[in-house]
Amino acid sequence: MTNDKSLSHPFLISLLLLIGASASAANWPHWRGPLFNGSTDEKNLPQHFSTEENVAWSAALPGPAAATPIVWEDRVFLAGADPDRDMLEARAIRRADGKLLWQRDIAQGIRRDHRSNLASGSPVTDGEVVVFFFGNGDLVCFDLDGQQIWARNLQKDYGEFAFLWSFSSSPTLFDGKLYIQVLQRDVPVKERGFADRENQSYLLALEPKTGKTLWRHVRPSEAVAESREGFSTPIPLLSETRNELLVLGGDALTGHDPRTGRELWRWGNWNPRRIDHWRLVPSPVAGGGVVLACAPKRSPVYAVKAGLDGLLGDESLAWQSDTATKISADVPTPAFYDGDFFVLNDIQRALSRVDASTGNVEWQISTPGRGKYEASPLAADGKIYLVDFFGQVAVIDAAEGKLIEAISMDDPVDDEVVRSSVVASGGQLFIRATRRLYCVGKK
Repeated sequence: MTNDKSLSHPFLISLLLLIGASASAANWPHWRGPLFNGSTDEKNLPQHFSTEENVAWSAALPGPAAATPIVWEDRVFLAGADPDRDMLEARAIRRADGKLLWQRDIAQGIRRDHRSNLASGSPVTDGEVVVFFFGNGDLVCFDLDGQQIWARNLQKDYGEFAFLWSFSSSPTLFDGKLYIQVLQRDVPVKERGFADRENQSYLLALEPKTGKTLWRHVRPSEAVAESREGFSTPIPLLSETRNELLVLGGDALTGHDPRTGRELWRWGNWNPRRIDHWRLVPSPVAGGGVVLACAPKRSPVYAVKAGLDGLLGDESLAWQSDTATKISADVPTPAFYDGDFFVLNDIQRALSRVDASTGNVEWQISTPGRGKYEASPLAADGKIYLVDFFGQVAVIDAAEGKLIEAISMDDPVDDEVVRSSVVASGGQLFIRATRRLYCVGKK
């Protein structure tokens, strides 16, 4: 297969045109990349490397975080946590040599539970500003030289987050607006959230250069308890007729008008019994005329036909996976590349290439090593890059599903793990280990 297959769909063509006007293909400005789907048209990416071999530079980090590196031209941006100082921080690294350009303290207190810290959301940039969003509600905007432009805290503005675990969602910059989603419980949990009124789930649009709220759309949900909690990120979807924002969580996949937040359509039949512990982690991903929703806990992947309106039933599904085939994802967000989806099953330890139009499995392999893979896959240059909890990077041939290399890039201590996705920019890979950022490839 070639990339011509993936470009045959109108909404992806529109997306490429829009992004091409504002960002170089060598940039990785958003958690899921320049196309919002975990892929890029990068070529000549390295596949043989180690912590010493084929490394342009590496930079020390104070501690682990799940936030993915963001790359814009000569800068790499990272959200992080310093456990020695119990401090959330934002930093910029010079892309040429790994030198720290600036570092800003954001807030004291890096965690609420033992499973993760509050620096799990990735920053986002449009080349003019860079925005960081942390699990404590801090939303901070800098210029690329580290001068703070504005800051606000969404918990102070709209109420304490009602999540059992540490909240995380990455911001999205799209078509001149900054989008944030908070999908949470309607009642308090562990004394978090309002006790005298409903905790509202919402989609928020802000002016990137001022932080001013443009609109706030309250998103209803029929989910119960923890199943209302969403850790996904709003994803743009473009077509010849309209633009949308995709939001996944609270037992529903919805499409929204980016200008107003108005809900355009809704589908959500993966939890008809309203099981109360099905929090949702993967973000939606679009490609091949469908939008994927990955239901949790070994449940199927659902492909909803794009471009529809209203309350949708199962007739709106193009296909759904058979869980016997291991096509499922509890934490990682699939990638769309070369006309197909690449679905990483973190629970059953499998990576699959799935035909976007039919759901047929083109190949499937077991993930190598003993570590769990929760970081979302990178698809580029005919390869799929994965990284597990222990920092082992797996390089897989995208066409045939064969393992090319399995490379150890970390040796974590205590309960530290690697959850940050590998990203590609300018012929290089950026790999975030627990205590070091590696730039792999030619200088």
